[in-house]
Amino acid sequence: MGGGYDRPLYILPFDHRSSFQKGLFGFTSPLTSGQTAVVARSKQVIYDGFKLALKRGVPRDAAGVLVDEQFGAAILRDARELGVITCAAVEKSGQEEFGFEYGDRWREHIAEFSPTFAKVLVRYNPEGEEAMNQRQAGRLKELSDYCRGTGRHFMFELIVPMTPEQSGRLHGDANRYDRELRPSLMVAAIKELQQAGVEPDVWKVEGLEDRGDCAAIVAAARRGGRDTVGCIILGRGSDEAGILAWLRAAAAVPGFIGFAVGRTSFWDALVGLRDGKIERAAVVERIAARYMEWVRVFTEARVKQQVASS
Repeated sequence: MGGGYDRPLYILPFDHRSSFQKGLFGFTSPLTSGQTAVVARSKQVIYDGFKLALKRGVPRDAAGVLVDEQFGAAILRDARELGVITCAAVEKSGQEEFGFEYGDRWREHIAEFSPTFAKVLVRYNPEGEEAMNQRQAGRLKELSDYCRGTGRHFMFELIVPMTPEQSGRLHGDANRYDRELRPSLMVAAIKELQQAGVEPDVWKVEGLEDRGDCAAIVAAARRGGRDTVGCIILGRGSDEAGILAWLRAAAAVPGFIGFAVGRTSFWDALVGLRDGKIERAAVVERIAARYMEWVRVFTEARVKQQVASS
């Protein structure tokens, strides 16, 4: 155990790979060098928005980027030089079952970029396929042990997808699943993974509108002496109203230290740039403004809660 991270953490994530390749540009793997450069340039636009937000007052010690090595190697290096928080994606993109992006060489890749956080996205439902959950947990323990042994932070992005059985039980109603089932499944997943020796410093979790559900996540993440483990909210591509509701609910709960909101920050702007409808400079401005809005809403809700409880 040990470790943890309980300082403010305001992440702009753009480690998406398959969704950029296929969803934004319609590219199919393997990419040509020219196609790779096109995707990398789109990520540089997001990074420029992040740097503009820094210039406009987002606190440098809390601000960070989450990006992949494939399209963002130069960004990871530059951000480290700037002294801002860097998070590098370690998982293979778009997989149902967690696997390392670079196979057995994953340790070398983490060491080369030396990010503040090694980050994984994992789909894990405790009522899902048990054998797959055990395989994933075994690989994740390797990463957890490596991070602990090398003094790196470990960020775990937990996605709890609805199983076919759960979908049948709820007649396919995703909103009911989010409200009625997902919160308790997230708690169960965190506990199972901890039991398997997986010890993140930060849990990056799907948004919750109920403050009590947020508190239950923190209680699970911090149980058994894990007092400094932090939680952050991810965006899941929700609309702005959904993001704001999640930010306000989480900010009111001690233990939630920030957020990582990606697609809602930049996707529509990048589509406009791709289609020639928006100038690059305007896209950078828009991304900076969105990111700054998330910071403002989260910090204001946090201050409001602190005043109310003092």
